[in-house]
Amino acid sequence: MLTEVAGALNVPVTELSPDPLIQAEPEDHPAARAVRDALIHTGALGFTVERLPSDNPPDLKELHTRAGRAWDLTHASSYLELAMLLPGLIMDTEQATRRLTGRDRTAAFSQLAHVYQATAAAMAKLRQADVAWVAGDRSILAAERAGQPLLAAAGMFRIAHAFLSGNRVEDALRTALAAADALEPQVVAGPPELVALWGALNQVGAVIATRANEEEIARQRMRKAEEAAARVGEDRNDFETEFGPTNVALHAVAVAVELGDAGEALRRAAPVDASRLSVERRGRFLLDVARAYAQRRKTAEAVRAIEEAEALTPEQVRSHPMVREMVRDLLRGERRRVNPELRRLAERVGVLPNPQS
Repeated sequence: MLTEVAGALNVPVTELSPDPLIQAEPEDHPAARAVRDALIHTGALGFTVERLPSDNPPDLKELHTRAGRAWDLTHASSYLELAMLLPGLIMDTEQATRRLTGRDRTAAFSQLAHVYQATAAAMAKLRQADVAWVAGDRSILAAERAGQPLLAAAGMFRIAHAFLSGNRVEDALRTALAAADALEPQVVAGPPELVALWGALNQVGAVIATRANEEEIARQRMRKAEEAAARVGEDRNDFETEFGPTNVALHAVAVAVELGDAGEALRRAAPVDASRLSVERRGRFLLDVARAYAQRRKTAEAVRAIEEAEALTPEQVRSHPMVREMVRDLLRGERRRVNPELRRLAERVGVLPNPQS
């Protein structure tokens, strides 16, 4: 019955379900378990003496390289590799802040903020809201100790995503909008990185507002994000937000999908060239396109978009509950013989049992 009503209303079945999958507890991914253990152990460092012996001091350049690698893996949705990298990186960078002095110590705190923000971003993608929130909060403290207020504001961006991954929509919206509003008075005379961060906070605020059924706020915040994109004039990656005109265009598609306007989403998606963005961002864009096709009950097109996303970021697609629910909806909507590509996709994402397993 829900499938029939969803077809008549041109919306996904999940919007009518009394028990949406989004409220289910996420599985504990190996990367989340490893990071959670690392956060517990590094938290205990606070009970030790403030500074440890400085013989054989940490190599800040090596930590910087490893932090860059963590962001590369986060943008690639390579979560299993992150599980091997992040715990040791967190511990080593925390130790550096206790072993170094002067400017080196300040630089170590800056690195620590970047490491924790990469951690928060990855954990939010895995819907490990508790881990993401702790990492985001620690990133703000480290950024403050490094004397970098914009880096601390970027930590608020990560916390907003953490709240959203835990389905705490109102907290996520308040966090994103409060940080954006705090930066807004400085936008006119501010540097490009400030404008880009302000834009990134507004565009994620727009997406969150749609989840909170605040359509007017969503549209208002998208206009601010578009203003920021026009000001910076190019695709940037300040604070690993990938903010710029292209990412704003992708978020406009996401907002249209969240508002249930599949036609608007597909119109906005058609001219977008996302090739310069990370594979994670491109994969997420394709999933939004797939959602728009699914809202139109265009199964073949939706499956093709999901498969394209899967080719880019297989871990992201196969671990995302929204993908599984979308595939379930598409299966329910098949009145005749199930599309073979859809069946194979359903097996890969765990909706149907894989006969080879």
